[in-house]
Amino acid sequence: MKKSNIKHYKISCQVNGNKFTGYIDPNLRLIDFLRDVLNLKGTKEGCGEGECGACMVLVNGVSVNSCLVMAFSVDGKSIITIEGVDDIKYGKSLKEGFKRKAAVQCGFCTPGFIISASELLEKNPDATEEDIKKALSGNICRCTGYKKIIEAVEWARKNDK
Repeated sequence: MKKSNIKHYKISCQVNGNKFTGYIDPNLRLIDFLRDVLNLKGTKEGCGEGECGACMVLVNGVSVNSCLVMAFSVDGKSIITIEGVDDIKYGKSLKEGFKRKAAVQCGFCTPGFIISASELLEKNPDATEEDIKKALSGNICRCTGYKKIIEAVEWARKNDK
């Protein structure tokens, strides 16, 4: 599908604490806005169908597949990508947990897992292993077993300061 070069939809939003106001193509997906307009490359496109979770970002604190969200729909909202995760509760701990528990292989899916886990822990700081599994069920990893990823989230839950 060919994208239009027409940029005429005005949006204003916060991305990782920074205000953006500008005109965008009304056909632009959120992932393309983040990667191509704002040059935030940490959000990855895996499947483009909302099945893999590699493109997860937080919109007003809720994890969403940015490949399925139109950019104009974030007008007036706050977006957190993996680049801004250090500034939210559990963000640094999750990154540290993934390192400590060797939950990263190629790293392609890691940003999406960290975003999904941060939403879970923000809403449920006492999450059980079953809660973690359920919260991460929308994220796919082709390289690791999920055991280390779950251990990383548990480590972050226990060690967040």
